[in-house]
Amino acid sequence: MKIGIVCPYSWDVPGGVQFHIRDLAEHLIRLGHEVSVLAPADDETPLPPYVVSAGRAVPVPYNGSVARLNFGFLSAARVRRWLYDNAFDVVHIHEPTSPSLGLLTCWAAQGPIVATFHTSNPRSRAMIAAYPILQPALEKISARIAVSEYARRTLVEHLGGDAVVIPNGVDVDFFARAEPKEEWQGETLGFIGRIDEPRKGLPVLMKALPRILTERPGARLLVAGRGDEEEAVASLPREMRSRVEFLGMVSDEDKARLLRSVDVYVAPNTGGESFGIILVEAMSAGAPVLAADLDAFAQVLDQGGAGELFANEDADALADAAIRLLGDEKRRKELSTRGSAHVRRFDWSTVGADVLAVYETVTDGAAAVDTDERVGGLRARLGL
Repeated sequence: MKIGIVCPYSWDVPGGVQFHIRDLAEHLIRLGHEVSVLAPADDETPLPPYVVSAGRAVPVPYNGSVARLNFGFLSAARVRRWLYDNAFDVVHIHEPTSPSLGLLTCWAAQGPIVATFHTSNPRSRAMIAAYPILQPALEKISARIAVSEYARRTLVEHLGGDAVVIPNGVDVDFFARAEPKEEWQGETLGFIGRIDEPRKGLPVLMKALPRILTERPGARLLVAGRGDEEEAVASLPREMRSRVEFLGMVSDEDKARLLRSVDVYVAPNTGGESFGIILVEAMSAGAPVLAADLDAFAQVLDQGGAGELFANEDADALADAAIRLLGDEKRRKELSTRGSAHVRRFDWSTVGADVLAVYETVTDGAAAVDTDERVGGLRARLGL
């Protein structure tokens, strides 16, 4: 099958949607499909052979964050060229309602279109206001996928219609077989995310940290991600700042090793999450997970069966749970075992098969319509 995938966000700025699209494309290529991904990217960004650049993106506030998107006449021309140069059996657009390549592709593409909705935002006035503009493009979509029940709910409430829920995928074995790193082991808490993006929750964790470090004198925090490190620890007592180690941006391999090494992975995110791919990655690596009780996180963690939950934005609750887990090896092993079993449902072997089933459904439907139209045209010419 020849598959075109559209990424709305800049390829050179890592994020959950980009990682999902990358992993989906590589999974499909391993299965023998021909895949091309269209994505915004700076000129100097090294791209995999299956990615086509649609040009430089610009930062735009979107869903409580800052997304790097690509829109305009030049982008539209590149979309049309990409579609013209490839005779795709199906085009898969991610976030078709964002002001980026997805919406441009919806307007330009012909034939079967699948759309995946990642955003969970139950109070988006902008999406409601934009619906009359979006409607003609959205009506061309043959099938809709939502990455979680909460993304599906956002879609239904704002745009109508429905979607099949297919979660983000993870290569579970990649994380499970990673080698722990000795210097990252030993009463360690882990956090991975953009340091200077408040909704990722690092300020909540920093507020909880003095109590954790006082109760557990041997504990420390490992932080992976970009942002202002000095500002991140500014609220900590000076004597505790050395017990926070910033690793900067890490490779996929080091992310897996970090998750395999920590005693507890902490996800203090405060909102705007429709899924929680980092939780799936942490469970894949066998890390006990402690996460804010966001609806999407609770769903990924089997309502607390595969990881512990604390009250969102409650630093005291986070501290209580972290102190308890660091002191209870039996509970950590129990969470690791449960998480490792639960996470198999998110492996690409399952998720990829579900996505392919959607592709096959829409392409079979398009073929049937095309056959009916050809037969109808022939009957008309024959006067039947």
